[in-house]
Amino acid sequence: MLGRINLKNNIKSIFNEELAQGIVSKSKSLLRAPGFTLCQIAGVKNIQPPPMFDHVELPQQRRLTFLPKVPVYPIGIRPPKMQKRIIEMRGPEIVNTELIHKQYGIVAEQGGRMKWGHYEMLRLGIIRKMDQRRMFAEWRIDAPWKALTKKGQGKRMGGGKGSISEYCHPIRSGRIIIEVAGRCEFEEVKGFLNMLAEKLPFKAKVVNYEMMQKEKEQKQLLEKLNENEYSRKYFIRNNVLGCWDYVSPYEVEWDGRFR
Repeated sequence: MLGRINLKNNIKSIFNEELAQGIVSKSKSLLRAPGFTLCQIAGVKNIQPPPMFDHVELPQQRRLTFLPKVPVYPIGIRPPKMQKRIIEMRGPEIVNTELIHKQYGIVAEQGGRMKWGHYEMLRLGIIRKMDQRRMFAEWRIDAPWKALTKKGQGKRMGGGKGSISEYCHPIRSGRIIIEVAGRCEFEEVKGFLNMLAEKLPFKAKVVNYEMMQKEKEQKQLLEKLNENEYSRKYFIRNNVLGCWDYVSPYEVEWDGRFR
C-alpha cells in the first residue's frame, strides 16, 4: 500500500517538473530577441509653408450685424399680408451664387425659409467661435421680410386671412447664406460652420472657393464627355411620349433638376 502511494507521488512530481520546464522553455522562446532588428533612420519631411494672407484686408465691422425681427414700415402704413408664393423657394438661385471674398461660406442645397430664430442662431454661434482678430463674417441674405399669417388655435374656418405671426426670408437652392473670410485657413472655420449648417431648416453645406470651382469644372466636363443624347433634358424639351401632359411646366424650365 505504501509503495503504491510513493509511486503516485513520484509520477506527480515528474509530471510537474516536465510541465514547469515546458512553460519556462516557451517563455524563453517568447522573450527571445527576433532574428532582425529595427534601425531608426531620420527621414526627410516635406513640410509646406503656411499660406500667406497679406492681401486680405480686415474691415472695421467684423461681427455679424443684428437684423430686425420685424421690418420697419413708414408711419401710417399697415404691414401687408402676403401670399404663400412657394415659387420663391423653388428652383435654382441665379444671383447670389458666388463668394465675394473667395474664401468660405455656407450654401443652401435645398429651398426653404429662414426665420428670425435661425438668424440669431447663426449670429451668436459665429460670434462665440470666430476669432475676430483674424476673421470677419458677412450676411449674404436680407433681414426677414415675408409675412407669415396664422389663425389662433381653436378658431373655426372662415373669417378671412389670419393675422401676421412672424416674418421669414425665402431661400432657393444654391443661395449663399453667410460668408466668412480673413487671415485663416479652411480647417479653422470648417468645424463651427458645419455645426451651424446642420441646424438650418433645410439642407446646407460648408464650401470654400476652390471646392465651388472644382464642382463647376466637373459639371462642365461631364456635359462635354456625355455621349448619351437621350438625357432627361432631351426627353422633356422634345415632349417624348407626350410627357408634357403630366410634367410640370417648372420641370420643363429646369430640365427636371428641381421640383
